[in-house]
Amino acid sequence: TKLEGLETLVDLNAGRKSCPLCPEEKFKACYSHKLRRHLQNLHWKVYVEFKGSRMCICHLACRNPKPSLSGDQVSGRHMAHFHCVVCSVTIARKTDMVSHLKRHFNKGETEASYPAPSGQAYEILKELGTNVQLLPNHSTPLKSDTYFNRKMKPNRQLVFCSLAVLAEERNPLECLDAFGATGIMGLQWAKHLRSTVRVTITDISDTCVKMIRENCELNNIRADGGSRGPRGPDRASCEPETAPVATVEVAKMDANVMMHLRPFDYIHLDPFGTAVNYLDAAFRNVRNLGIISVTSTDTGSLYAKSPNVTLRHYGCHIVRTEYYKELAARMVVATVARAAARCNKGIEVLLAVALEHFVLVVVRVLRGPTQADESAKKLRKLVHCQWCEERMFLKLGNMVDDTVPCHCHGSLPGKTAVQLGPLWAGPLFNTGFLRRMLSAAVQHSMDDVQPLVKTLICESECTTLKSLVHGSSALSNQATGSCFPAGKRKSVEDCGNVVKKLKPDASLDHPPFYYSIHRHSIRSMNMPKLNKFLQYLTEAGFRVSRTHFDPTGVRTDATLQQFKSVLTKYSVPTGTNAAGAGQSATSNEKAV
Repeated sequence: TKLEGLETLVDLNAGRKSCPLCPEEKFKACYSHKLRRHLQNLHWKVYVEFKGSRMCICHLACRNPKPSLSGDQVSGRHMAHFHCVVCSVTIARKTDMVSHLKRHFNKGETEASYPAPSGQAYEILKELGTNVQLLPNHSTPLKSDTYFNRKMKPNRQLVFCSLAVLAEERNPLECLDAFGATGIMGLQWAKHLRSTVRVTITDISDTCVKMIRENCELNNIRADGGSRGPRGPDRASCEPETAPVATVEVAKMDANVMMHLRPFDYIHLDPFGTAVNYLDAAFRNVRNLGIISVTSTDTGSLYAKSPNVTLRHYGCHIVRTEYYKELAARMVVATVARAAARCNKGIEVLLAVALEHFVLVVVRVLRGPTQADESAKKLRKLVHCQWCEERMFLKLGNMVDDTVPCHCHGSLPGKTAVQLGPLWAGPLFNTGFLRRMLSAAVQHSMDDVQPLVKTLICESECTTLKSLVHGSSALSNQATGSCFPAGKRKSVEDCGNVVKKLKPDASLDHPPFYYSIHRHSIRSMNMPKLNKFLQYLTEAGFRVSRTHFDPTGVRTDATLQQFKSVLTKYSVPTGTNAAGAGQSATSNEKAV
């Protein structure tokens, strides 16, 4: 707040002293009067204001200098920067720091948390019985080495369930968490699956490796540096008094290097952004019938907000559609299939989930050129009408098919259809695998993810499973999107019985894509309730289910024309009362 506070960083009454905010080669040691003038003219006058205080410019080597085109390090003046008092990041330009502080104010983050005194306890978070400590700036992924996202909890639980299912097939498993960060995912695997898995957690950051080792001690898990990779920072001298519950190998290594060096049964890729740079290394050394899970958080390119980035990363042409989330999932699966085919391997998609913050794809690896050819045949172009949003996959072959799945091209001037893709045209779910995931979720008390897995089971079979539960109450769980009745807590035995009642793997694959009931509503008409509409489509002879991609979406094998005809049949004019609505629907049905 005052110049005197800046001068207290160094004792000006003890002969020659160097500047505390400049390196020795930039400002040599001098007497107090010259050092005081240097602090006042350089550091005190070049600042960014924050709540009456000044963040003075710093010339120390707090930032890693970027090499020039010749390979030499840049000069010291390019390392000048400011330290954010809220999240402790370093930013070089003053205007960028001002914009950075404005974003903090817009989010309501106005409390200074930097610097943290030595010995201060970090924030402790507990998830699925696993404790992890977080740095003050854990929510800034581009500036923090130990990024942690609380909203990715469903993703972590889905990955855990898929690993638990594979652990039932073979053990011990060699599994890899390629981007450890805080290490919470690998620690959850080791703590709950114990001796059935051999967990390896890697990260390229020294800060992350140190944090992972500290979190291992926090959960009474032995952190082994391993003889196959470089060791991270030394562990704390104090060992836990009790025997460790599990052992985890922690290595400071690039993910691509680790996957090239060693084979694994289960690999999880969750970089910040796209994972396309790591797919080739993952498929090169994964064992036969192993599992690779890929989490992509670059929603801007996946959800058609940045089509140029989409073409660059995934090699696909896409536009914004009503089914954009499933389009993103099929695009990621297509990229995974091409990476597997380059290694003479095929894939079997076990599940594909697209939520607001991420797209998760879990595939089983099938070794052999024959399996690679079968997977490559499922990559096809998609014809999409931009007017009515009807869609259809092109048939396999070299012949050009100009037909579109609707008649908009005849009634409207110009061409309305576009070709998207190439996309994955095969199924996105494996029903048997999802049933076993549900059992694992019940066994490990994952109440948050169970409704989502139940919805995926219904979606994989394209059914509402009305006959397996209490009458029409199966359709009453609209809030959660589940095919099971709401308001009743099922025990482990009940959930197991429901899973057993499910029929075996469906002989028919679920129909691709879905229709939004609001997108195709009729003007000046009141639509039926979504659960009632599902019942009407089922009575009309179509396969139908809810979809996790969209709470208002309907997955069905009916065409758009048939979908609209059923919707028109049971819609009533606006302003009609409930009794009149029922009579109108009955009369419409008789007329049809």
